[in-house]
Amino acid sequence: MKEFLEGSLAVAKVIQLCKPGVVSAYPITPQTHIVEELAQMVADGHLNSQFVNVESEHSAASVVLGASAAGVRVYTATSSQGLFYMAEVVFNIAGLRLPVVMTVACRAISAPINIWNDQQDAVSLRDSGWVQFHAEDIQEAIDLHLIAYRLAEDKSMMLPVMVCMDGFILTHGIESIDVPTQEQVNKFLPDYQPLYKLDPANPLTMGPLVDPEYYMETRYAIDQTHKEALDLIPKITAEFSKVFGRNYNGLIEEYLTKDAERVIVAMGSVCGTAKEVVDELRAKGKKVGLLKITSYRPFPAQKIYEALKAVPKVAVIDRALSLGSYAPLAAEVKAVFFGKTKKPGRISSFVVGLGGRDITKDSIKEIFRLLTTKESACCEYIDLKPELLKENYE
Repeated sequence: MKEFLEGSLAVAKVIQLCKPGVVSAYPITPQTHIVEELAQMVADGHLNSQFVNVESEHSAASVVLGASAAGVRVYTATSSQGLFYMAEVVFNIAGLRLPVVMTVACRAISAPINIWNDQQDAVSLRDSGWVQFHAEDIQEAIDLHLIAYRLAEDKSMMLPVMVCMDGFILTHGIESIDVPTQEQVNKFLPDYQPLYKLDPANPLTMGPLVDPEYYMETRYAIDQTHKEALDLIPKITAEFSKVFGRNYNGLIEEYLTKDAERVIVAMGSVCGTAKEVVDELRAKGKKVGLLKITSYRPFPAQKIYEALKAVPKVAVIDRALSLGSYAPLAAEVKAVFFGKTKKPGRISSFVVGLGGRDITKDSIKEIFRLLTTKESACCEYIDLKPELLKENYE
């Protein structure tokens, strides 16, 4: 059924339909509306779940870790410094192979304090062992939560999943979306039957101390499971399409790339703006396209290679930094082609939209223009304000 909803409320509605037994979170802008709505659902008797109030994000992550270890479907959400405060537990959840689902409302990292959107928080936790999806719009954000639970709880996976949605742009934006019915969700997402759990009747140890004889194999196993997820995700999204009628590959989306001479690679809400620019330039006879990355972890290297290997000029957009090194998404896209005989003529790196600075259609057009007029760019910043740079240095 179509509803005109704020992104956060839409996510809460879908989480309600997934029927988590335990929800725990700590308020932080811009994810607060999600768990605020879930808490209200529990209080009103519309969600049969235990909502655990805690004193910090670290505690929220610890609560869902414990509940998941006890065999319960769980949910949490956070943003920015809150995700960093969770970091110790985030790594533990993946190491324990617990199918936790978490929404990350992507927001800039302090200092200076900034509550607006970029993707530094999620990107900085890319190596924690979690699957990481990035949504373009609110519809995709709610659909990815359903896909996340189905993937996380698959017996061949048993890994946690972050669903990343750009703060304010998607969490507080309002769209007309198709809200699934409970019957559809039940058909796609069966009740959770844990593969293992803490149970006094069947004791087991989870996350014990291991010495060098065992530790390396645990990390290898998680890495191998991520690689297996590259095959499983498209299978799950194909099943999703049969139930809900919306098509996702789950790894990448190619938008008018087949004959393109210039292609932008990006992830998140900027892809919507880029698609509009691609349409405008195509109408003028320009052969441009977009490659959207949905799955940042596992990183779909082979899919990216196939999509870009014949493109003369590629621009990779980052809304995050690896300070003192190359922009993170650009570095990984370039690594895809290391040692390959077929590769793009040029891959350029552009940093945009940090701290919530608007990425306009003119910003995207400027990137396409620079692809035509300049040699390969390495971490070029778009829409910098020279007068503010002078103030910072003086």
